Amino acid sequence: MILVLDVFLQRVIKILTIKNYMEEIVLNLMEVVLKDIDMCKCELCVMDVAAIALNDLPPKYISTETGELYSKVNVLRNQFEVDVIAAITRAAVLVKRSPRHK
Repeated sequence: MILVLDVFLQRVIKILTIKNYMEEIVLNLMEVVLKDIDMCKCELCVMDVAAIALNDLPPKYISTETGELYSKVNVLRNQFEVDVIAAITRAAVLVKRSPRHK
């Protein structure tokens, strides 16, 4: 009985996900926004920009089945796009002024 329950829970965990879709929106817009900003584009700086931008934006958590997330992100992305672009830009300016590397 415990084995059956364990297998059932593993299937549920694989299918259902809780995700902050703001992360997806930020990561999807990063390349476009950073393209026009003269700054270091190493992985550390880019991830710092993402982290700072996400800390400046409200989280938007959704419970969804795996795969369904991307369709929801595209639909809801338009609502937050201006705010996300502004947050990424502000974060990029901060990282450009004080990168964590030499």
